[in-house]
Amino acid sequence: MINLPTTTLIDTVVGVGNTTGAEVDKFERFGLTAQSATRVKAPLIVECHANFECRLVDDALVDKYNFFVFEVVKAHVAKSPRHPETLHYTGDGVFMVAGKIISRRRLFRPELLDT
Repeated sequence: MINLPTTTLIDTVVGVGNTTGAEVDKFERFGLTAQSATRVKAPLIVECHANFECRLVDDALVDKYNFFVFEVVKAHVAKSPRHPETLHYTGDGVFMVAGKIISRRRLFRPELLDT
């Protein structure tokens, strides 16, 4: 399962990352809501903007690069906000935020746009 939180969850994300599930129920400790997934055993996190149910495809590079290859088998995305400020960890205690919208609609041919 890959979960995509928004900036409102930043302190929760840090707390979850600093905690082991072997010692505490992370859902209870951090006030998160678990929801059953449809294709995998791991639960969705309702408070996240998106949840991606995944299956492991390749772990050959884990030992050398800590790199996993997953296939998304089911995606769950909230309908709003349309352009959320999603949170992405870059390492060393630093996050970046997605959500800045740059429109170039005027440069596209009309038939390539939705409406």
